[in-house]
Amino acid sequence: MRRLVLIASVFIATLFFAAAQLNTHSGSARQAAAMAASISSDLPMFAAEDAAQKHCPHDTVVWLNTSSGIYHLKGERWYGRTKHGAYVCKKEADAAGDRETENGQ
Repeated sequence: MRRLVLIASVFIATLFFAAAQLNTHSGSARQAAAMAASISSDLPMFAAEDAAQKHCPHDTVVWLNTSSGIYHLKGERWYGRTKHGAYVCKKEADAAGDRETENGQ
């Protein structure tokens, strides 16, 4: 009986590990694709919010996480705070294939 419980435990642990690995790889591929789309475009990026606003006076300035290709609106948690990022114009970011955060952070 103890042997059966041990085998079942190992099997379940293996399934969880495999599922976690699969999820990690698909997320990494999605992030790499977003990053490649962002880098390959000629998207003007700015270190200062006011410089971006001067570039696109009739558009919304967003903070683009250049590692993920996801942008954040002013007032959201990660606006201007991700490790790798720049201020960009929303319409230009959309045209480059970047997207808005889905969870409002």
